[in-house]
Amino acid sequence: MKPTLARSKQNSSTSAFKWSSRIWSEDGGCPFGTVPIKKVTKEDLIRQRNMPPPEDHVTSDREFTTITNVSSQGYKINDISSQVYTRAIVQIPKNPHNKFGGAGMSSSLWNPLVEGQQHSACRLKVQKGSDILQVGWRVDPTLYGDNNTRLFVHFQAGNKHCFNVLCSGFILVSSEIPIDMVFKDVTQHGQSGSWEATMYIDRDEANGNWWFLFEKSYKKIGFWPQQIFTDLRGFAHNIEWGGVAYSPPGVPKPPMGSSIFIVGNTADDAYCRRLSVLNAEGAIIDVDETTIHVDDPHLYQVSDIQHFRPGKFQHYAFYGGPGETQKL
Repeated sequence: MKPTLARSKQNSSTSAFKWSSRIWSEDGGCPFGTVPIKKVTKEDLIRQRNMPPPEDHVTSDREFTTITNVSSQGYKINDISSQVYTRAIVQIPKNPHNKFGGAGMSSSLWNPLVEGQQHSACRLKVQKGSDILQVGWRVDPTLYGDNNTRLFVHFQAGNKHCFNVLCSGFILVSSEIPIDMVFKDVTQHGQSGSWEATMYIDRDEANGNWWFLFEKSYKKIGFWPQQIFTDLRGFAHNIEWGGVAYSPPGVPKPPMGSSIFIVGNTADDAYCRRLSVLNAEGAIIDVDETTIHVDDPHLYQVSDIQHFRPGKFQHYAFYGGPGETQKL
């Protein structure tokens, strides 16, 4: 499977980490010609029924309806939810004339404390209309059954959505990297440097499929077929980078990112860096025009620095905060 991707035509750098060596046991992982897909258990299905609706279907302050009709075709979205999601993001101003063929970031890895049905995540988000693609990391006991920092992908196509490979939609092609892998190394306060992961969402120039690429070497992890979408059959209009936190109604908001307010350095702040987009011609360009959005600045912060260091692709989005943990 050889997609026509603009980034693959560029000179790719060598990966800084051997992710596969951190994933597999001594048996060596998947046999040739197979891919790693988690076996869905009864407990997984029970947790999935408790998953909240996706954030883009928030409609009012008082309504909260769970998702039903879990099937191989995805989760059916019903009348949805309250202001239970809180974002701290950098975004490209919405414009119906925008045409983006992809986007990328390198994100620092953290492990914010969440409990119960809370979750906290960092994501790259690509959108047009009601069609959405997301990649990033998240701490989500409801989705995963643990409090590890894990890789995730998510799509929303009209009134259906799905995480990872729990239903049909995302087609995994990598035999090395499970789509819900645990990041065993995460950034800690007081340590020098940050652990990070590099991720891209790129549109196949030949057939319109949307690919998830991982690491600076552009490893092909999998793709969403063009035919599952309506609006994203063409180019994307909106791009976001940053954090999102969730709590059910009446439950305090969890920490986001590094779990502290921004202090101004990459060792202590959560960030998305090397922000880039692909234009309609497939050229990789710096992101020059961006705005910030914070749903609750008392709980979280975001800072948009377009030229953090000299050189190309030095656009940083710092984000995070303690949430309401200080009030518990």
